Amino acid sequence: MFTGIIEEVGKVRSISPSGSGSSLTFSANKVLEDIEIGSSIAVNGCCLTAISFGEDWWTTDAVPETMDKTSLGSLTKGNPVNLERPLQTSGRFGGHIVQGHIDGTTNIQSIDMQDDQSYRFVFELKAEWEQYVCHKGSIAIDGISLTVAAVGSNSFEVAVIPHTWSATNLGAKVVGDAVNIEVDILAKYVERQLSAKK
Repeated sequence: MFTGIIEEVGKVRSISPSGSGSSLTFSANKVLEDIEIGSSIAVNGCCLTAISFGEDWWTTDAVPETMDKTSLGSLTKGNPVNLERPLQTSGRFGGHIVQGHIDGTTNIQSIDMQDDQSYRFVFELKAEWEQYVCHKGSIAIDGISLTVAAVGSNSFEVAVIPHTWSATNLGAKVVGDAVNIEVDILAKYVERQLSAKK
Protein backbone atom coordinates (compact mmCIF):
# COMPACT_ATOMS: atom_id res chain seq x y z
CA MET A 1 0.00 0.00 0.00
CA PHE A 2 1.17 3.50 -0.88
CA THR A 3 0.13 7.04 0.08
CA GLY A 4 0.63 8.98 -3.14
CA ILE A 5 3.37 11.12 -1.58
CA ILE A 6 6.17 10.90 -4.18
CA GLU A 7 9.62 10.32 -2.69
CA GLU A 8 11.66 11.18 -5.75
CA VAL A 9 11.61 11.51 -9.51
CA GLY A 10 13.77 8.93 -11.27
CA LYS A 11 14.44 8.44 -14.96
CA VAL A 12 14.05 5.61 -17.41
CA ARG A 13 17.50 4.16 -18.13
CA SER A 14 16.45 1.41 -20.49
CA ILE A 15 13.50 -0.61 -21.74
CA SER A 16 14.10 -3.94 -23.40
CA PRO A 17 11.99 -6.95 -24.41
CA SER A 18 11.75 -9.82 -21.95
CA GLY A 19 9.83 -12.59 -23.66
CA SER A 20 6.39 -11.12 -24.35
CA GLY A 21 6.89 -8.58 -21.55
CA SER A 22 9.45 -5.89 -20.87
CA SER A 23 12.42 -5.27 -18.59
CA LEU A 24 12.69 -1.70 -17.33
CA THR A 25 15.61 -0.06 -15.55
CA PHE A 26 15.22 3.20 -13.65
CA SER A 27 17.71 5.58 -12.07
CA ALA A 28 16.97 6.32 -8.42
CA ASN A 29 18.52 7.23 -5.06
CA LYS A 30 16.02 7.67 -2.23
CA VAL A 31 13.96 4.54 -2.91
CA LEU A 32 17.15 2.44 -2.95
CA GLU A 33 18.04 3.19 0.68
CA ASP A 34 16.46 -0.04 1.99
CA ILE A 35 15.82 -1.93 -1.25
CA GLU A 36 15.96 -5.72 -1.43
CA ILE A 37 15.25 -8.17 -4.23
CA GLY A 38 11.48 -8.46 -4.25
CA SER A 39 10.84 -4.98 -2.87
CA SER A 40 7.78 -3.15 -4.18
CA ILE A 41 8.21 0.30 -5.70
CA ALA A 42 5.45 2.34 -7.33
CA VAL A 43 6.45 3.78 -10.72
CA ASN A 44 3.98 6.46 -11.84
CA GLY A 45 1.57 4.80 -9.43
CA CYS A 46 2.05 1.26 -10.74
CA CYS A 47 3.30 -1.24 -8.15
CA LEU A 48 6.33 -3.08 -9.53
CA THR A 49 8.84 -5.55 -8.07
CA ALA A 50 12.60 -4.95 -7.95
CA ILE A 51 14.48 -7.91 -9.47
CA SER A 52 17.98 -6.38 -9.43
CA PHE A 53 19.59 -3.14 -8.34
CA GLY A 54 22.83 -1.21 -8.06
CA GLU A 55 24.10 1.95 -6.41
CA ASP A 56 21.84 4.28 -8.38
CA TRP A 57 19.52 2.04 -10.42
CA TRP A 58 17.01 -0.79 -10.17
CA THR A 59 15.33 -3.11 -12.64
CA THR A 60 11.85 -4.61 -12.83
CA ASP A 61 9.88 -6.85 -15.15
CA ALA A 62 6.50 -5.78 -16.55
CA VAL A 63 4.05 -8.21 -18.11
CA PRO A 64 2.20 -7.29 -21.35
CA GLU A 65 -0.95 -6.43 -19.37
CA THR A 66 0.97 -3.78 -17.42
CA MET A 67 2.62 -2.29 -20.50
CA ASP A 68 -0.68 -2.24 -22.41
CA LYS A 69 -3.02 -0.95 -19.70
CA THR A 70 -0.79 1.70 -18.08
CA SER A 71 1.29 4.62 -19.32
CA LEU A 72 4.44 2.53 -18.78
CA GLY A 73 3.99 1.26 -22.32
CA SER A 74 4.61 4.76 -23.69
CA LEU A 75 7.77 5.43 -21.67
CA THR A 76 11.06 6.05 -23.48
CA LYS A 77 14.64 6.37 -22.30
CA GLY A 78 15.15 9.53 -20.24
CA ASN A 79 11.50 10.02 -19.27
CA PRO A 80 10.99 11.17 -15.64
CA VAL A 81 8.98 8.83 -13.41
CA ASN A 82 7.43 9.23 -9.97
CA LEU A 83 8.81 6.77 -7.40
CA GLU A 84 7.41 5.77 -4.01
CA ARG A 85 8.11 2.93 -1.60
CA PRO A 86 5.25 1.24 0.28
CA LEU A 87 3.95 2.85 3.45
CA GLN A 88 5.73 1.80 6.65
CA THR A 89 3.49 1.09 9.63
CA SER A 90 5.50 3.64 11.62
CA GLY A 91 5.20 6.33 8.93
CA ARG A 92 2.82 9.26 8.61
CA PHE A 93 -0.15 8.85 6.31
CA GLY A 94 0.15 12.06 4.32
CA GLY A 95 -1.90 11.26 1.21
CA HIS A 96 -4.64 8.67 0.77
CA ILE A 97 -4.81 4.89 0.32
CA VAL A 98 -3.15 4.09 -3.01
CA GLN A 99 -2.91 0.42 -3.94
CA GLY A 100 -0.63 0.72 -6.94
CA HIS A 101 -3.31 -1.00 -9.06
CA ILE A 102 -3.90 1.25 -12.06
CA ASP A 103 -7.49 1.58 -13.29
CA GLY A 104 -6.39 2.89 -16.68
CA THR A 105 -4.94 5.90 -18.42
CA THR A 106 -6.37 9.26 -19.35
CA ASN A 107 -5.10 12.28 -21.24
CA ILE A 108 -4.29 15.80 -20.13
CA GLN A 109 -6.72 18.22 -21.79
CA SER A 110 -5.23 21.47 -20.51
CA ILE A 111 -2.60 22.90 -18.15
CA ASP A 112 -3.02 26.48 -16.95
CA MET A 113 -0.70 28.41 -14.66
CA GLN A 114 -2.51 30.42 -11.98
CA ASP A 115 -1.53 33.81 -10.52
CA ASP A 116 -0.24 32.11 -7.34
CA GLN A 117 2.20 30.00 -9.42
CA SER A 118 0.05 26.89 -9.00
CA TYR A 119 -1.30 24.95 -11.96
CA ARG A 120 -4.76 23.78 -12.94
CA PHE A 121 -4.86 20.46 -14.82
CA VAL A 122 -7.91 19.22 -16.71
CA PHE A 123 -8.14 15.50 -17.52
CA GLU A 124 -10.54 13.43 -19.57
CA LEU A 125 -13.08 11.66 -17.34
CA LYS A 126 -13.97 8.31 -18.86
CA ALA A 127 -17.48 6.95 -18.34
CA GLU A 128 -16.31 3.93 -16.32
CA TRP A 129 -14.83 6.24 -13.64
CA GLU A 130 -17.66 8.75 -13.28
CA GLN A 131 -19.16 7.16 -10.16
CA TYR A 132 -15.77 7.18 -8.37
CA VAL A 133 -14.69 10.77 -9.01
CA CYS A 134 -16.28 13.49 -6.89
CA HIS A 135 -15.57 17.10 -5.97
CA LYS A 136 -13.01 17.25 -3.12
CA GLY A 137 -12.46 13.48 -3.37
CA SER A 138 -9.05 11.83 -3.70
CA ILE A 139 -7.49 10.51 -6.88
CA ALA A 140 -4.01 9.24 -7.78
CA ILE A 141 -2.55 10.62 -11.00
CA ASP A 142 0.75 8.99 -11.99
CA GLY A 143 0.88 7.88 -8.35
CA ILE A 144 0.44 11.39 -6.93
CA SER A 145 -2.27 11.82 -4.30
CA LEU A 146 -4.37 14.77 -5.46
CA THR A 147 -7.72 16.32 -4.62
CA VAL A 148 -10.39 16.68 -7.27
CA ALA A 149 -11.07 20.42 -7.65
CA ALA A 150 -13.96 20.19 -10.11
CA VAL A 151 -15.92 17.58 -12.06
CA GLY A 152 -17.61 18.12 -15.43
CA SER A 153 -19.65 15.86 -17.69
CA ASN A 154 -16.56 14.31 -19.27
CA SER A 155 -13.62 15.91 -17.47
CA PHE A 156 -12.23 16.59 -14.02
CA GLU A 157 -9.73 19.10 -12.66
CA VAL A 158 -7.01 19.16 -10.04
CA ALA A 159 -5.04 22.05 -8.58
CA VAL A 160 -1.29 21.45 -8.34
CA ILE A 161 0.74 23.52 -5.89
CA PRO A 162 4.25 24.70 -6.89
CA HIS A 163 5.94 22.08 -4.67
CA THR A 164 4.07 19.19 -6.31
CA TRP A 165 4.83 20.67 -9.74
CA SER A 166 8.57 20.67 -9.03
CA ALA A 167 8.79 17.48 -6.91
CA THR A 168 6.97 15.17 -9.34
CA ASN A 169 6.94 14.50 -13.07
CA LEU A 170 3.97 16.85 -13.59
CA GLY A 171 6.38 19.66 -14.44
CA ALA A 172 7.46 17.72 -17.52
CA LYS A 173 3.93 16.99 -18.76
CA VAL A 174 2.30 18.61 -21.80
CA VAL A 175 -1.25 18.65 -23.10
CA GLY A 176 -2.12 15.31 -24.68
CA ASP A 177 0.19 13.24 -22.47
CA ALA A 178 -1.24 10.05 -20.99
CA VAL A 179 -1.19 9.55 -17.22
CA ASN A 180 -2.08 6.64 -14.96
CA ILE A 181 -5.26 6.90 -12.93
CA GLU A 182 -6.19 5.06 -9.74
CA VAL A 183 -9.54 6.06 -8.33
CA ASP A 184 -10.20 6.06 -4.58
CA ILE A 185 -10.50 2.48 -3.31
CA LEU A 186 -13.00 3.62 -0.66
CA ALA A 187 -15.43 4.63 -3.41
CA LYS A 188 -15.13 1.16 -4.94
CA TYR A 189 -15.92 -0.51 -1.62
CA VAL A 190 -18.96 1.72 -1.06
CA GLU A 191 -20.23 0.88 -4.56
CA ARG A 192 -19.73 -2.83 -3.90
CA GLN A 193 -21.59 -2.70 -0.59
CA LEU A 194 -24.50 -0.82 -2.11
CA SER A 195 -24.77 -3.19 -5.06
CA ALA A 196 -24.66 -6.20 -2.71
CA LYS A 197 -27.60 -4.82 -0.68
CA LYS A 198 -29.64 -4.48 -3.88
